[in-house]
Amino acid sequence: MKLKTLLVVVTLLALASLAAYYVGRPPKPTGTDPRLNQPLVAGNLLEQASALKITENGKTVSLAKGAGGTWSVAEYYGFPADFEKVARLAGDLTAAKVERLVTQNPERIKGFNFGNARLVFSDASGKELASLDLGKNAEGGGRLVRYGTEEKAYLSRLNAYLDTEPKNWADATLVSLKPEDISRVELTFGDGSAPVVATRAKKEDAFTATDAPAGERLRTSRVDSVISSLASLRFSDTSDPADANAVAAKAVARTVTLGTFDGKRVTLQIGRKPEQKIVKAPEAKKDGTTGPSALGSVADLAKAAAPAGAEKDSKSTDSTGPAKVLEPVTETVPAGPVYVFIAHSDATAPINGLMAKRAFQVYESTFTGLPQARAELFEPIPPAPPAPTPAPAAAPAPAGK
Repeated sequence: MKLKTLLVVVTLLALASLAAYYVGRPPKPTGTDPRLNQPLVAGNLLEQASALKITENGKTVSLAKGAGGTWSVAEYYGFPADFEKVARLAGDLTAAKVERLVTQNPERIKGFNFGNARLVFSDASGKELASLDLGKNAEGGGRLVRYGTEEKAYLSRLNAYLDTEPKNWADATLVSLKPEDISRVELTFGDGSAPVVATRAKKEDAFTATDAPAGERLRTSRVDSVISSLASLRFSDTSDPADANAVAAKAVARTVTLGTFDGKRVTLQIGRKPEQKIVKAPEAKKDGTTGPSALGSVADLAKAAAPAGAEKDSKSTDSTGPAKVLEPVTETVPAGPVYVFIAHSDATAPINGLMAKRAFQVYESTFTGLPQARAELFEPIPPAPPAPTPAPAAAPAPAGK
């Protein structure tokens, strides 16, 4: 074959290969993905949504928005949800943007660990407004995300913790009063002494007590401390109202009543099951006996109680004499958790309904920080400052001057 003919053939084959490539190549994208550089969710999503479901590692928590705009936790007795926490999660989703489309390859997507963590926002009719499937963290930072079950995986710099513990979403606030709005505080004591009532006529006034002991006055710093502790009280945990510790705590609870300038009244009963000392049951002997028989015979007890070296002398001792009585062994059962029982004078206050559902535990400092005796609320009246010494009279001027 001549060289010229060979060159023509090679050229034709090259042209044919190029034509085959252009005919068989994937179609060119018609445009940029509209999600790129956009927030993961719309900025007004929380206002539009009426439900949020969070799922991770097989655990789910469901939040619902009521007619008044208040969110609640379905899996935690319908308690009001912590709106700040809900808003913080929505803010994290809004702040995170879709950086790039990672892949549309179904085989690659299978290795991205989707289906384990999911966020679903829905409207009042149940229609999904946004569904995010969160995959594994990317090696270079960020997290892989896809919308619903689409065969598209995106990268986003999302930094959000999916909390699936229902109690953690509940609003722990039990009392929400401003200290400056408190006009009256009444405290009772466990020793049966008369309660102390502290009042003030105006916000800027100091509290006073009309029944202060002679020569004493109200220690206002202690009253302020009580108000500070109880005006924004939060629970640490809850239990069934019939729980033995809760029942025992209420039986010995102390009462603190907070009154406001607008006539509201919040009554708090705070208590805990007291520490107990009980006689410890004797340990079983090697032969398996328990109870009094486990202690052995009277002779055994006398022998155990005899001083060292007295064994020989015991032979001459009248066995009918009194044996030494062993002291019982006791153990201490620690005090139970602190519970608070609240009644609000406003019958529509949510706390009244919550009290019927659960018993509320609070931190130990709430109880131990209360004045334990009436005397703690009073202090001696300081002596009046001495009257100023009058200035000496000026000496009269000499005559003739």
